[in-house]
Amino acid sequence: MRAWVLGVCSMLSMLAAPAAFARELKVLVMGDSLSAAYGLRPEQGWVALADAKSVAYTFHNASVSGETTAGGRSRFAAELQRAKPDIVIIELGANDGLRGLPLQQMGSNLGWMIGASKAVGARVLLVGLQLPPNFGTYATDFQRSYVLISERLGTGLIPHFLAPLGIQRKWFQADNLHPIAEAQPLLATQVLKALDALPAATR
Repeated sequence: MRAWVLGVCSMLSMLAAPAAFARELKVLVMGDSLSAAYGLRPEQGWVALADAKSVAYTFHNASVSGETTAGGRSRFAAELQRAKPDIVIIELGANDGLRGLPLQQMGSNLGWMIGASKAVGARVLLVGLQLPPNFGTYATDFQRSYVLISERLGTGLIPHFLAPLGIQRKWFQADNLHPIAEAQPLLATQVLKALDALPAATR
């Protein structure tokens, strides 16, 4: 009888705390300096903060400052093999845009990485970026390209990564491009919400 009671109690405790038995989803982050904690200590960046805050996801940060979509593509297969992710976050393109590279080339690289992710069964969260308004129509087409790629290839989307910071100078480092440490929690929260909103399958 005692063994039966202990067994029932054990089952009830498992039902009462299902989160403790849930498998963490592995998230691969392919980004540039915005995700590589440029100018900060690694633990201050949004990826490390999201990893520490979340019980649902564990993050592998493969971001490199200065990375372009072509550079990300060249490393992508190896990072997929290393991380074996359930979800891939692609935060790339800003350095393509700042150099005025053809958007068709950027789109091709992003599309290739999305396809490679889906080929191994990983869902994708595409992170959109924005260029300064002095880039004119190129800036408009640049930001719109993320929306079009996401719609065409069926990914999750953050339309504008730095939107939570607005245009307030206080959130940025001296270069006015990279967020300060105090801004990183806002970015981490935004990404975690977007991950939670991902459909069960985006293929």
